[in-house]
Amino acid sequence: MQFATLSAGEVPGVPTLDELRALKPLQQPEWPDQEALEHVIGQLRTLPPLVFAGECDDLTTKIGAVARGEAFLLQGGDCAETFDGVTAENIRAKLRVLLQMSVVLQYAASVPVVKVGRIAGQYAKPRSSGDETRNGVTLPSYRGDAVNGLDFTPESRIPDPQRLRGVYNAAAATLNLTRAFTTGGYADLHQVHAWNTDFVKSSPVGQRYEQLAGEIERALAFMRACGATADEFKTVDFYASHEALILEYEHALTRIDSRTELPYDVSGHLLWVGERTRQLDGAHIEFLSTLSNPLGVKIGPTTTPEYIRALIDKLNPKGIEGRLTFITRMGAGKIRAGLPPLLEAVRDHGSPVAWVCDPMHGNTYETPNGYKTRNFDDVIDEVQGFFDAHEQVGTWPGGMHIELTGDDVTECLGGGEELVAEDLVNRYETACDPRLNRHQSLELAFLVAERLRGARA
Repeated sequence: MQFATLSAGEVPGVPTLDELRALKPLQQPEWPDQEALEHVIGQLRTLPPLVFAGECDDLTTKIGAVARGEAFLLQGGDCAETFDGVTAENIRAKLRVLLQMSVVLQYAASVPVVKVGRIAGQYAKPRSSGDETRNGVTLPSYRGDAVNGLDFTPESRIPDPQRLRGVYNAAAATLNLTRAFTTGGYADLHQVHAWNTDFVKSSPVGQRYEQLAGEIERALAFMRACGATADEFKTVDFYASHEALILEYEHALTRIDSRTELPYDVSGHLLWVGERTRQLDGAHIEFLSTLSNPLGVKIGPTTTPEYIRALIDKLNPKGIEGRLTFITRMGAGKIRAGLPPLLEAVRDHGSPVAWVCDPMHGNTYETPNGYKTRNFDDVIDEVQGFFDAHEQVGTWPGGMHIELTGDDVTECLGGGEELVAEDLVNRYETACDPRLNRHQSLELAFLVAERLRGARA
């Protein structure tokens, strides 16, 4: 598959950067050196694609199955990736926990699990304030390694466009290793289940999950007895996604696919627009509407049925299955009342949409000792509310979108380990928002598996 090399920032069918800038896009860095920025953009336009259009089309097909209730989507990874985090151990740990979760969910739902990482591009973050003050000193907020540094110094916090080239390099390295893991035997189904068996044996709440783990073990033993050793049990399809936040980077990596003559943003397979930048007349929605990638939109508690119908008309006017995913982030206390009217509006609209629950972003708060955190019980409650709403309306709860890590961090409270606020100081390592650790992520998968069985029935 070949992509056309374009000059002067022109991509047929896609607004130019100047046209997007004229729409006054929100949450963009204030780059101090415009000449350096344009130089980096020019470099990025000449680089090879990070993903391929055919892979994006394959993911669209798989998400189409999610929209029909014939598959479940698991999307997860870091809140904000860092350049220092691009190591074999970090990438392997994240992939491992996602594979472990997917085995449990797939068995429970009896449908394929579409595996998508918040990976290889999640280097930029929107912020509620452009500035941060500590001890009377005010500096620009940290906006992710794509923009500036985490260290609270004037030098570190200056937006540096050279970091956009760093994003490309880090994403390329991450995708290269991820592909090696998922096709080189690391994703073998029997091995992944053995990891889950270890979790059940060692978890403080593992007894609750022994029955399901035993069922999976018997199913695998049956397949071994039948001589079932297909390659499908040893490899998996794994896709990359991130929030398409920094328009200079995303636009520079947009290419025309020679097969179809259609534009694709080859920085990732699935791109989403966040709650802060999803204005119907805004630059981000305008840009994404012209792409052929599968798209996601974060949906919060203020979303109205009228808005969501207009969003469908803007992003998926042709009604393509798998084109559009709504990622709900409402908070445990609001989802049961707020989601059903939106589900009904989309159902009555008739356009195919996949629904995915993000139970993380609506449940964030600060502890008395100054740590931003989330409570595992709130995360579970929002997922349960997501299933409740779909059960009420008669639609399919299509997936989960989780901020997680494969490490034993202490960033979210509760779970089988019963983490409390005083534990946060031990291993609070996130660059932005708190993530579920390995044990909490797997516990979430087993709990959701119980609910998935009912949904399938």
